[in-house]
Parts: sequence; C-alpha cells; structure tokens
Amino acid sequence: MAQEHHTQITTEEIAQAFEEESAPVDLSGRGLEDWITLAVFWGMVACVFLQFFTRYALNNSLAWTEEIAINALVVVVFMGAAMCVRTSRHIHVDVLYHYLPQRVGRGLAISVDIIRVAFFTYAAWLMWRYVAIVARERMVTVDLPRRWFFYLVLAGFVLMLVRSIQVLIGNYRRGYSVLERPEAFETTGV
Repeated sequence: MAQEHHTQITTEEIAQAFEEESAPVDLSGRGLEDWITLAVFWGMVACVFLQFFTRYALNNSLAWTEEIAINALVVVVFMGAAMCVRTSRHIHVDVLYHYLPQRVGRGLAISVDIIRVAFFTYAAWLMWRYVAIVARERMVTVDLPRRWFFYLVLAGFVLMLVRSIQVLIGNYRRGYSVLERPEAFETTGV
C-alpha cells in the first residue's frame, strides 16, 4: 500500500500564501449564456433558501418558491448546456479516434459536428413549436405565464445551435476537434 507523503509547512509559510498577489480575474472568455445562467442560478438559490427558511424556521412554507425554483432549474440546465457546447465540454468518447487513421478520424469528427448542428436545429425548432402550444399556460401557485421560462429554454436551444455552428467552424479552421486531440483543449483554470 502506497504511503502518502505530505510536505511540512510552517505557519509563516501559510500566512504568506494569503499575502501573495492574486492573478487578475479574466472574464473575457465568458459568453452571454454564462451570465444568464449565473443570474437564474442565484434566483433559484434565493427561492430554495426562502423555501427552506419558511418551511423549517417559520413552519409556514411559501408554496410558490418551489415552483419558481423548479422552473429556474430547467433554465439553468439548458443555458448551462449552451455553455458546454461553446467550450466543447459535453461528455464524449474519443478513444475510437486513437485507433482510426487520421483522415478517417477527421472525417468522423466533421460528421459529428454536422450532426450536432442538425440536432440543435431540430431541437430548437421543436422547442419553438412547443412554446407556441403552451404559451398561454399559467403557473399553478403564481399567476404568471410559464412562457417566460419556456422562452429562456428556447433561447438555450438557439444558443446551443449558434455555439455548435461556431464550434464546427472553429474545428474546421483549426484542422482538429476535441475528439481528435483532447489534450489541446485541456485548461488549467475554470
């Protein structure tokens, strides 16, 4: 069994770590969907906290907070998916590309990009049709139209489509994709 080795560090060294200059924060790589997702996420957090507080501290829960939080979670999922498309962070299996000839792997990677664009085109179209069908529905506990959330989900699908087109163009210009060379897409930060 391997023994863990820990480097001893003094309290002065620990204190100096807090005095070091932090690297400047770079938000230039963030997209529109990142900021929308962040805002909706914190709105959802506020609803969940309010639900928890009113239910367990006041023993009188606010029913509307749960419905708002559930709908916000759906928006976070689809807007977050757009973030993943932009950064090529969806789950993928690239082991096959190690065994294929480079030309075949390149052709397969381009096919995957084209299929992804086609899928998001179809999904955005389906969501558009769905929103048209349920646009007049109202929430159960709050007298607000549900279409606000559905339009944000539709925006998520449209952003996934736009980002998948950008990824297709970028992969084509670069000459490889994350499937062919995953090490080229690894980052040290978030």
